[in-house]
Amino acid sequence: MALNNQNEFEDYLPMMAEKLGGDGLIGELCNGFNLLVDADKGVITFDSLKKNSALLGLEGLNDEDLLSMLKEGDFDGDGVLNQMEFCVLMFRLSPELMEESQFLLEEALEQELNQF
Repeated sequence: MALNNQNEFEDYLPMMAEKLGGDGLIGELCNGFNLLVDADKGVITFDSLKKNSALLGLEGLNDEDLLSMLKEGDFDGDGVLNQMEFCVLMFRLSPELMEESQFLLEEALEQELNQF
């Protein structure tokens, strides 16, 4: 994901998923996490996100936007993002991937129910 000039996200995850496949996409998300992580703490903190966000094309985000990202992905309430929270957040910020995931889940459930 990257910001365009209007401070809107351009969603690259669906293209990456198609090109790399599931395992490749997860690997790239892990690489993104590693770019943003606080090396001493092993998680993404506000300071590490602010310091390293330009590496992912997020230099246009202000402090409030960065804090919102942390809060959005922080499922356990510790104020930071671990690797799993980061990956889930990236999927949640990608509407196209979320729609595809919902479709695949519904399809799998339907197949499971049809077996009985």
